[in-house]
Amino acid sequence: MPVLPIPDYRPPFPFASGHLATLYPPLFRLAPLTAPETERVELADSDFLDLDWHRSRTGESNRLVIVSHGLEGDSRRKYVLGMAVMANKAGWDAACWTQRGCGEEPNRLPRSYHSGETGDLHEIILHCLSTGKYDKVVLIGFSMGGNQTLKYLGENPGRVPREIAGAMAVSTPCDLSGAERVISAHHVYFEYFMRGLRRKMREKGERFPELVDASKLKGVRTLRDFDDRFTAPLGGFEDADDYYAKASSLQFLRSIRVPTLLVNAQNDPFLTPSCFPVTEAMSNPHLFLEIPLHGGHVGFVSKNRENVYWSERRAKAFLSEIPA
Repeated sequence: MPVLPIPDYRPPFPFASGHLATLYPPLFRLAPLTAPETERVELADSDFLDLDWHRSRTGESNRLVIVSHGLEGDSRRKYVLGMAVMANKAGWDAACWTQRGCGEEPNRLPRSYHSGETGDLHEIILHCLSTGKYDKVVLIGFSMGGNQTLKYLGENPGRVPREIAGAMAVSTPCDLSGAERVISAHHVYFEYFMRGLRRKMREKGERFPELVDASKLKGVRTLRDFDDRFTAPLGGFEDADDYYAKASSLQFLRSIRVPTLLVNAQNDPFLTPSCFPVTEAMSNPHLFLEIPLHGGHVGFVSKNRENVYWSERRAKAFLSEIPA
């Protein structure tokens, strides 16, 4: 039964609070030190994605971790860098990608990223494999990136390359509709995301006025409002309800066929009970669900000289279980 025992993660004081564990890392964690090599990946639809390569610190490696960031994140967020440093010290290369429209330069097309976008992840995977270096690849996704990763593995298992040896999803809103409700109910979190989303839509409205009407930002009071007016039409969905129904990874978990670890903290302020897929994990021998009592959302704060968080230690242990 792949619902794992509650891990022994004990947060330092005062990070037993889910809100403090969520807010502290982006505000106060020191950025993990690494020096990535940047690459621009041209896509089949004439858009682009930016990719950061972090090389193994133990010599040439034939093993790769691909890291996907969360909503309004990018490849240089502290949680992404921390995971890349962990992988490098463990002898893995790491490829951390920035999703469409999340970099310093706007993407070329009207469409942008969204929580169910798996085509771009697939192109990144194929691009990395095209180097011919990697025999083993593990996908690691945070929050929205976790939802994309789980959806990718389960929606069409036949297209997942054989080199994908495992995956880990952290703080993942498997049920997007439920997560939207709780995020929108917390003004601080809602405004944190909306600051960047408003800016992106105003910029797209200037470049694509026939497709994006930025005046519709007026009256947006929830993420559902925003997704109904912008995310859904730009992503090819009928409305927000259609987007949440089709993009949520929950429905695809039963079909995952590679070893996959989902870590969602019980006190994550972004998640509803529907984001803890106990039934799905119990019915799929490839899906392992771990529910720490503490951790918040992409938090899992640890205090140590190495600046290593618990989620990174957990990922290292997961990587060590991947056959050579």
